[in-house]
Amino acid sequence: MVKTYNVAIMGATGAVGQQMKEQLEKRDFPIKDIVFLSSSRSAGKEIEFKGKTFTVQEAKPESFKGIDIALFSAGGSISEEFAPEAVKRGAIVIDNTSAFRMDKDVPLVVPEVKQKRSGSSQRIIANPNCSTIQMVCALQPLKEQFGMTKVVVSTYQAVSGAGIGAINELKAQAADFDNAKDAQAEMLPVKSAKNHYPIAFNVIPQIDQFADNGYTLEEMKMINETKKIMHDDSLAVAATCVRLPVVTGHSESVYVELSRAATIAQVKQAIKDAPGVELMDDPSNQIYPMPLMAAGLDEVFVGRIRQDLDNPNGFHLWIVADNLVKGAALNSVQIAEALIEENVI
Repeated sequence: MVKTYNVAIMGATGAVGQQMKEQLEKRDFPIKDIVFLSSSRSAGKEIEFKGKTFTVQEAKPESFKGIDIALFSAGGSISEEFAPEAVKRGAIVIDNTSAFRMDKDVPLVVPEVKQKRSGSSQRIIANPNCSTIQMVCALQPLKEQFGMTKVVVSTYQAVSGAGIGAINELKAQAADFDNAKDAQAEMLPVKSAKNHYPIAFNVIPQIDQFADNGYTLEEMKMINETKKIMHDDSLAVAATCVRLPVVTGHSESVYVELSRAATIAQVKQAIKDAPGVELMDDPSNQIYPMPLMAAGLDEVFVGRIRQDLDNPNGFHLWIVADNLVKGAALNSVQIAEALIEENVI
């Protein structure tokens, strides 16, 4: 008999929370009972799951009584408040915020990169940043086969990474431009920031707040998380993160320097064989990944693979994935599946 589990989704009405629900349903996760949680503002809304209607409940510490697995995606402050409460009541928390990612005692997991969870007693597991997840999925097979010394990434990130409000604002601004109106900007680059800029027909070279070193917090997430996930503090990583007027799907231009020589054919084969990654690289027929075609799909797509013209150990890659699927919800559910497979829960 298949064991089933009580599951909670914290932030159930948000863009990622909705995708978590869809992934649990799509993958037929072994659920005994499910609870949808949110702030008081969204409590009372109804959610359909496997043919049944559920009412979203306001999250309280006692909401996690009897829960085996809690998927969190409601903001860092919410995770900091409620994740320990869920753990106290026996749940394992898989957190999609940045609240615990760089905690040395909290595993930061991409199942394709790190199959075994370090420290089976740890009850909080961090889901990495969306842009980091897709990049390390593509880079890990290269690191394993050839070694890696340097990564330089420029991201082209969809507005859905900033939430449903940013999606709505992009659509409204596009309509305003068509009607020759002034576009109203209240969400981007950061809702709490002093200045806001329109994203429709624009590119914003800021995601999250700026740190004192001139990098944004999003860029520092990619730098620090990549080193932690790949277990390599000596790996040189640099990032520039940019927001584009795309609804769903992050794209990345990545330059890597390998420790050992490799051919284009070897690099392509390593990526082709990697779990969760699909090679899409036929420039003669204009075949390469794009966010529009990747939307709603599970895989990380890689194309435009070129050897650097000045460094034989350097390679350029173009990496695309749905930031709400593999970049968030799917990775969280895959972590839960791995915990079951490892008999942790």
